[in-house]
Amino acid sequence: MLAVDLVRRGASRFGPRVAVEYGDRSLTFAEVDASANRIANVLVGLGLTVGNRVGLLVDNGLWSIPLDFACLKAGVARVPLNARLAAEEQVRMLVASGVTTLVHDGALGERAGELASRVDGLELISLGPTTAVDALDLLAAMDEASALDPRVLVGPADPMLVLYTSGTTGALKAVEHTQASFAAISANILANLVSPGRDSAMLHAASLVHASGTFVLPYWIRGGRAVVLRGFDPETYLDAVARHGVTEINLVPTMLGMLVATGAAARADVSSLRTAVYGASPMPRPLLEEILERWGPRLVQYYGQTEAPLAISVLDRDDHRDPRLWGSCGQPAVDAEVAIVADDGAPVGVGEVGELVVRAPFAMARYADDPALTAQTVGADGWVRTRDLARVDDRGYLTLVDRTSDMIVTGGYNVYPTEVEEALLAHPAVAAAAVVGAPDDTWVEAVVAFVALRPGATATTGELAEAVRARLAGYKVPKRIDVVERIPLSPVGKVLRRALRDPLWEGRR
Repeated sequence: MLAVDLVRRGASRFGPRVAVEYGDRSLTFAEVDASANRIANVLVGLGLTVGNRVGLLVDNGLWSIPLDFACLKAGVARVPLNARLAAEEQVRMLVASGVTTLVHDGALGERAGELASRVDGLELISLGPTTAVDALDLLAAMDEASALDPRVLVGPADPMLVLYTSGTTGALKAVEHTQASFAAISANILANLVSPGRDSAMLHAASLVHASGTFVLPYWIRGGRAVVLRGFDPETYLDAVARHGVTEINLVPTMLGMLVATGAAARADVSSLRTAVYGASPMPRPLLEEILERWGPRLVQYYGQTEAPLAISVLDRDDHRDPRLWGSCGQPAVDAEVAIVADDGAPVGVGEVGELVVRAPFAMARYADDPALTAQTVGADGWVRTRDLARVDDRGYLTLVDRTSDMIVTGGYNVYPTEVEEALLAHPAVAAAAVVGAPDDTWVEAVVAFVALRPGATATTGELAEAVRARLAGYKVPKRIDVVERIPLSPVGKVLRRALRDPLWEGRR
């Protein structure tokens, strides 16, 4: 099965039903499909062929889904650029991936023009009027294009997405998914996380570039709606649940924390909500307790990676009833093989820490244009190294310990930042925390914590250190705790430990 086939089947089955809602506008399945055909014909008419890479500098909007479907139908691989990234990062991505055509929001014309001036031969296409010079107005061009499906011939192995990881490690990695692997992602979501029907609606506030966008096709082929917001505003986000009859939401823990901190989670009408899916980063236990108390058994957690989205493992709603499992990321997805292995690749015992590896149809094909990194990550037998450290209990529940690259070795002992962060987050004054290793002449590395306090809360660094000491071994207690206004996050809400760690090591590595 190909991803483009799923688009065609959904359109054929549910043509007159509403598929996309954005503000006070909506598009039916037939209208989305026709718009996708028109955009695809524009792209083909510009000379783009199967495998060519098209950059997308777009925020969530009415045309986000038709544009993605158009790329599938034209056979091109889309290369999304998060609009929040710096121009230098975007230039690196465009050059490294070989993008020659960039589609941008009209409002992002200034940035698009800057990119065109720095990337040789970059052609611009705008979604509506723009300040960028010589950009083709795609919305105007659509009016002149055919609404018939171009029926470009694509195969299972043809690339359809080149997605850069969020950058928590600092390495520029472009994950390549194919027509087949992206179709398998839809099957994975339906088999493990949600089971939408014609009365279902998923709310999209996080960027459709990342995890939120993987839910579009599963709902599309079941006749469900995509309710798209321009972005995430914690004060108004949950209002859209009642206004649009939303049945499922997908959030990262950072977003859930904002809903609690603003009081929105307590006052909102979520009676239509059946499932709240969360993932992408660890959920602090105090936050999980508060959400469960307010919303009841609606939560489903997934663990996955850009290399293997969306669900490598799942902690389902029934699992959330057992507090003993709240630190777990669940059991392996029904369509994934998961193992915990030592450095030599041999399986480790129950309760022992090792690297989590996965083999699944939804795993990436490769890192684009990087065979050496691909060979380091994907074995000849198809097992993908996640570089996440984990352990498994006797019931098959997985618990993530940390990233292999984030582990701190102090005085010969291993310290996993996540466990120290969780101890800090248990303190009622702490809103966010990040723990890294700093150079130390005695211990080689010292545990250093950065903490952001809740509004109006106070706590001394001594109190915070004692809170950790009460829960963890002495060598895990931070040697230094810095109170900061905010913890740096990636565009998808993951803590950027690199941004805190690298300055500490300047001149020492």
